[in-house]
Amino acid sequence: MSLSIIWKTSILYFVVIVSMRLMGKRQIGELQPFEFAIALMISELAVFPLSESGRGIWEGIVPITILVVLQFLISLLAVKSVKAREWICGRPRIVIMNGCLQEQNLRKELYTINDLLEQLRIAGVQNISDVEHGILETNGQLSLVLKSQKRPLVPSDLGIETKYEGFSMDLIIDGKIIENSLKLAKLDVEWLKKQLSDRGWPNPDDIFYASLDTEGNFYFQPKLKAAKNRRL
Repeated sequence: MSLSIIWKTSILYFVVIVSMRLMGKRQIGELQPFEFAIALMISELAVFPLSESGRGIWEGIVPITILVVLQFLISLLAVKSVKAREWICGRPRIVIMNGCLQEQNLRKELYTINDLLEQLRIAGVQNISDVEHGILETNGQLSLVLKSQKRPLVPSDLGIETKYEGFSMDLIIDGKIIENSLKLAKLDVEWLKKQLSDRGWPNPDDIFYASLDTEGNFYFQPKLKAAKNRRL
């Protein structure tokens, strides 16, 4: 393998990663059609300079850059204009209403009953009659609102008051202290070290993961290697 292939592959790899990062954090299943098309084109353009030895690396980088700019402009247009958003992304369409299939809307979206039944099974819904509204979103996903008699019980249905639950803060990840989380919790590194020391682990480098929940419960797990060394 020639050195030119190695450095071209390395550079194009980072170009593709940066390009996809600039396109946002959506998963593949959440991409709009135009975003999915651009993602496919970027992957093809990245291979183009590698598949033909006479092609320069810029013949891949320049088109990828143009596509990223176009994607940004289209996304900006979709944010600014409702009409443009509907034209570019389409609009959600109701395919089930009050337990009844909306045949006309299914045909407009070229969505078969088999496709619909498959999505219902994936969502754990066995009967179409249990669905109040089924909406086919612009990214192809099916959103379901079950009838009130068929929804799982939640504490509010029983008149039960619950405590607020926030998210746990990551304090240590693979031996590295996350100081931003400590600041958010209005704590410091000394407090963290004391918590670990009180539990027999004074060195944060030996900790694989540590967190703190909103009720003040401290959780930690030592690294496997550190735990083995301690047992010896």
